[in-house]
Amino acid sequence: ANPPIVSPVLGNVCFASSQYCVCFTLKSFANVYKLYYGDVNVEEFSKRLWGDIYFNSKTRKFTKKAPHNSAQRSFVEFILEPLYKIFAQVVGDVDSTLPAVLDELGIRLNKHELKLNIRPLLRLVCNKFLGDFSGFVNMCVEHIKSPLDNAKTKVDHIYTGPASSKLHDDMINCDQDGLLMVHSSKMYPTEDCTFFQVLGRVMSGTLHAGTDVRILGENYSLQDEEDSRVLTVGRLWIYEARYKIELNRVPAGNWVLIEGIDQSIVKTSTITDLTIHDDLYIFRPLKFNTQSIIKIAVEPVNPSELPKMLDGLRKVNKSYPLLTTRVEESGEHVILGTGELYLDCVMHDLRKMYSEIDIKVADPVVVFCETVVETSSLKCFAETPNKKNKLTMIAEPLEKGLAEDIENENVQIDWNKKKLGEFFQTKYDWDLLAARSIWAFGPDNTGPNILVDDTLPSEVDKGLLNSVKDSIVQGFQWGTREGPLCEEPIRNTKFKILDAVIANEPLHRGGGQIIPTARRVVYSAFLMATPRLMEPYLFVEVQAPADCVSAVYTVLAKRRGHVTQDAPVPGSPLYTIKAFIPAIDSFGFETDLRTHTQGQAFCLSVFHHWQIVPGDPLDKSITIKPLEPQPATHLAREFMIKTRRR
Repeated sequence: ANPPIVSPVLGNVCFASSQYCVCFTLKSFANVYKLYYGDVNVEEFSKRLWGDIYFNSKTRKFTKKAPHNSAQRSFVEFILEPLYKIFAQVVGDVDSTLPAVLDELGIRLNKHELKLNIRPLLRLVCNKFLGDFSGFVNMCVEHIKSPLDNAKTKVDHIYTGPASSKLHDDMINCDQDGLLMVHSSKMYPTEDCTFFQVLGRVMSGTLHAGTDVRILGENYSLQDEEDSRVLTVGRLWIYEARYKIELNRVPAGNWVLIEGIDQSIVKTSTITDLTIHDDLYIFRPLKFNTQSIIKIAVEPVNPSELPKMLDGLRKVNKSYPLLTTRVEESGEHVILGTGELYLDCVMHDLRKMYSEIDIKVADPVVVFCETVVETSSLKCFAETPNKKNKLTMIAEPLEKGLAEDIENENVQIDWNKKKLGEFFQTKYDWDLLAARSIWAFGPDNTGPNILVDDTLPSEVDKGLLNSVKDSIVQGFQWGTREGPLCEEPIRNTKFKILDAVIANEPLHRGGGQIIPTARRVVYSAFLMATPRLMEPYLFVEVQAPADCVSAVYTVLAKRRGHVTQDAPVPGSPLYTIKAFIPAIDSFGFETDLRTHTQGQAFCLSVFHHWQIVPGDPLDKSITIKPLEPQPATHLAREFMIKTRRR
């Protein structure tokens, strides 16, 4: 599909500044001309206000060619120049010429308003000159499809159920008399932060206040129906930023704010009728283009206030879509977020709004991953405790790009065997047999590891092996969720089952025997394949004046960062420097950057990719001396030992 084109000429770009209270599209600015001059064709005029188009004042026509050397493009002449002139008048000649100019523009200000400071006066004049925010509103009306027109695209994108059901049809038709389906995606705390109101979109049916509904969480599936509750809807509102308008029912196609159903929802949920007796399917949980890779441990200053902190953690987890909270085996309470500023906001909310107690925070660390760089040097096997079963496996690295394909759901484990096989054959050159015998991705359905059954029917009884497939897959997923180096997830690894001896009696091949054994054999195959640690890298974009560029390089070099590009920003004295920096070395980077450039550089950073940490984590000859920076080749060992110690 062609990506949608964004351009001011098409009317889907808006120019805005909240500082000066300005908001216009080319059309709404052309409308200002119409107000002053009367006979202006807004449609045609607005199309000529962007790009290499010039106005020839002699012929009074627009041309593609500049009429003379100093001619300005139409956007500059008709939009920027008037704005610059208004700014100049307000900033420069408030007392002498401004009243005359405002009079000419038909802007009335009283004596009190004329005496305002420059900033508030600028906002006032710009607002009165450009009118209200109708440019933005018209842009939304014209370019955003109505709920009915967009229903098919949206439902196909977020609904996990089959396309042949009545529910699916009701949602595509936005049918307000159909079966009720609501997709909730965010929660807002009440003023006193005691509970949350749920923001959802009614996909079909009509939601009434005071009725009972079934709420399905993100973990609900036909196989595991535990994550499901019946609750009563309280009041309903239409949420309009500062205002809430209460209603008794909300039909399909609308956003709605719901009271009274927040107890069982963590991030997103699917809300349905109690009258639906068919199989229920949920809407997909939200996917983000970044990951929570930075973690901090928290504990209350006063240990007796632990229950308050736990309640606060539950609430803050509901409030931030990307946040994860968990309890480590050591008993630490850990919060995972996307970056320093993000976790700063989380901690502020936790301390001030949700638990209202003093909380201590440990130094931030990052999430690591574990991987392999070679094929296992020998076949690894493990026997079950009862000595009746034996599994043999090897591990090897996945092809480049495959892990990302799985994570981005370009390939899914629940595709049929043929489609899955074709994907691996065409894109990654797997042979037909291997591509058809993929058992699972791990640690979950979009996990970046693959389990392949590479046994031969002539050597292994496939019937028996398939009878324990679920247990082996569970063991594999448990193993890849917590790797052997420092209990961090494994990624980018393919595990092949080479041989399996399975007991004939079902009694001797239960989950209790097979699952821990599968996990053990995953670990040993992994450790035999030259394991390495992986760390998250952030993509950093720094903007700084030309004379600060060398200081930016210095700061990056100190933190193992490497620059990929630096280029001047056209039409400004700034340079843009793009670089990668390891997340573990990014703490305090922004402060450091500001210090070294006298506050002239500013940066944006976002998670980009995983990269192998230099050095061998299993090299026993490395001694880690306390409080000394390690050479690069010792880093993997240092990270592993310190993560284990934590």
